[in-house]
Amino acid sequence: MDVSLLLWVLTILGLSILIGADFFIGRKPHDVSMKEAGIWTVVWIVLAVLFGLGLLVFGHGQASQEFFAGFITEKSLSVDNLFVFVLIMAKFAVPSQLQQRVLLIGVLIALVLRAIFIAAGAAIITNFSWVFYIFGAFLIYTAWKLIQEARKDEEEEEFEENRLLKSIEKKFGVADRYHGTKLFIQSNGKRVLTPLMVVMLAIGTTDVLFALDSIPAIFGLTQDPYIVFTANAFALMGLRQLYFLIGGLLKKLVHLSYGLSVILGFIGIKLVLHALHESGLHVPQISIPVSLGVICGVLVITTITSLIASKKQSEAEAEAEAAEAAAGPEHIDA
Repeated sequence: MDVSLLLWVLTILGLSILIGADFFIGRKPHDVSMKEAGIWTVVWIVLAVLFGLGLLVFGHGQASQEFFAGFITEKSLSVDNLFVFVLIMAKFAVPSQLQQRVLLIGVLIALVLRAIFIAAGAAIITNFSWVFYIFGAFLIYTAWKLIQEARKDEEEEEFEENRLLKSIEKKFGVADRYHGTKLFIQSNGKRVLTPLMVVMLAIGTTDVLFALDSIPAIFGLTQDPYIVFTANAFALMGLRQLYFLIGGLLKKLVHLSYGLSVILGFIGIKLVLHALHESGLHVPQISIPVSLGVICGVLVITTITSLIASKKQSEAEAEAEAAEAAAGPEHIDA
């Protein structure tokens, strides 16, 4: 797309207004209900759909298809991020009424950092087309790594703070408890961070690690920086509400890693084919409609198989508990 500076400014302004409205409505710390989370999740999805349709009406069909493919891919990858967000919330023992504030600011930090990543990626792709080989190989490696991790039968993981976060904590110091929505307090004449500020930084900086695979993935679907940025923005901005809506269902998506590995591997192959084509070789290229169909199909199949597997596991656990309860009195008599 030929995107003017004015359109960029209007888009960022519009997104800022939406974020501001979201912040204003949720400015008071509170426990987010399923109803509130559900309404806002629908609102963000509807806004994303309207934006994609707007690209179709005022732009062209290719741009609209690329946006929806990118949005769905980023949304599915962001759901995987929620597993880590749960670990972070548990690690820092975030009070339930403060979790929505943590996610809002954390996601904003992530959005700004991703915008920098996107600008850098677009500049690199424009000047060095061979980078598609690197992106493609990296996504295929990430897909293989996801499968390896999914096969491991490990104990529940615990969040480990990254070096940047540890260095910030060491430099500024951290208060021993939460102080409402305050990010800094005065302690012994020194300004220190509150745990709320630390966990916000944890959410934001941790998301950068996920951007290392999600940004190359969406560049495998479109090389338009405008579409890459807006797809990321809409996927991230609804992440806070999605956290509260499906937080309890995350453990049931047992096959999500397999589905994401297939999607990343598919896009990796698509990138390599595109790189070969740019090098002058006559190789088949995967169209956006095909990509969109594969991504949607994999997510639907993964969700269905996950729910079936979770149901069978729950039934097996219930039967085991019933059998143990029935055998209990006999062991006591013996």
